[in-house]
Amino acid sequence: MDAISRTELPGLPLIHRGKVRDLYAIDAEHLLLVATDRLSAFDVVLPDPIPGKGIILTQLSLFWFQLLAGVTRHHVVASEIEDMPKAVRAHAEILRGRSLVVRRAEVFPAECIARGYLLGSGWKDYQRTGRVCGIPLPPGLRKNHRFAPPLFTPSTKAKVGHDENISMDALRAMVGESAANSLASLTLEVFTRAAEHAESRGVIICDTKLEWGRQGEQIILVDEVLTPDSSRFWRAEEARAALPEGDPPSYDKQVVRDWLEHQPWNKTAPGPRLPPEIVQVARNRYREIYERIAGRPVPHLSD
Repeated sequence: MDAISRTELPGLPLIHRGKVRDLYAIDAEHLLLVATDRLSAFDVVLPDPIPGKGIILTQLSLFWFQLLAGVTRHHVVASEIEDMPKAVRAHAEILRGRSLVVRRAEVFPAECIARGYLLGSGWKDYQRTGRVCGIPLPPGLRKNHRFAPPLFTPSTKAKVGHDENISMDALRAMVGESAANSLASLTLEVFTRAAEHAESRGVIICDTKLEWGRQGEQIILVDEVLTPDSSRFWRAEEARAALPEGDPPSYDKQVVRDWLEHQPWNKTAPGPRLPPEIVQVARNRYREIYERIAGRPVPHLSD
């Protein structure tokens, strides 16, 4: 299938073009969220998209929104083109499967991260300080140590450069004590519920990054949810074979990061062109994670 790297939708005002998603205004209460096939790594949008990636991200987010309906409200109003406004339906060929009509919300200025394992930036933080985002941990923990219960570790949302981990006290200073406590408890509840489901399907969710918004007095889940762009996944059987000493392969965009780490690149734009085989491996891993977790083929995705 053809990749969609950029959308232009006459009749719909573009509000923001992010690393992966394009955001359009519909009316005073609703937005159109479009997941393109762009791929970012090390905060750089790479020149080669992953065909169908935006559809997989959207459909996996939808699966989680539906599964988590008993845990939290979310921002999705419509996911099928036929249920969307006329101005959106005019672009059905481009948008089918990769777009959502969502409620506008006041988005909290922090990423909400749940960590089930000690790896990534948390592992680097622990090696340096013995803590993760200010949370003291016992000495001598190894990489990939499993947290039970999982940790809540917020971070800033950088407009330029990298997000930075912050403490719970810093989050309280940003959004207020009541909201910070609610964000922590909701994030951990979502992560725990999702991790239980994923494990029943042979997938381990190592960590995930969630975004929350406020609509009136209600906190709602927004943006993407538990996708390979915002989470780290392992196959359960590979994790059992590799842990505790080894590193199981990640079923997300880690395969692209690993390839990039071996290239003569200074991690600034423009990024290097991806070999077709790396693009295909990444696409297959995105697709496999959806099919394992949801137990069905990806809707609207063609070969």
